[in-house]
Amino acid sequence: MSQLTATPQVDQVVRRWSRGPRCVGRARAELSSTLADWNLVTISDSALLVLSELLTNAVRHARVRGREIETRFVRLAQGVRIEVHDASSVCPVRVAPSEDLFSGRGLLIVDALSGRWGVSDRRGPGKAVWAELHAQAVIA
Repeated sequence: MSQLTATPQVDQVVRRWSRGPRCVGRARAELSSTLADWNLVTISDSALLVLSELLTNAVRHARVRGREIETRFVRLAQGVRIEVHDASSVCPVRVAPSEDLFSGRGLLIVDALSGRWGVSDRRGPGKAVWAELHAQAVIA
């Protein structure tokens, strides 16, 4: 007689990254794999873009010597919460769209693609910038 053993389901993936441009691609690969494991590939494109924007902001603006950036991917019911933690206390600011801007549109993209997003305090120095994305229910 064979026994079935339940494997615990991972509901959160936490990684730390050295602050540098290569971490964005590596974090995207980690999120892509995680979404596949969680059967959330339908939101992969949007989630990867949101992660890219949040993590790129942290790489560019959260310059705290000796500190890494942390990503957390938290499984939600039919979705994912993407968090980027950094040691800077400076909060990101969403700017009004303008044809003159060559950058600064990242949070507009995050706002458009996520159900909700925000900035939260965290243990220790800095902040967590997060966004939640949900898969749309398919009605047959």
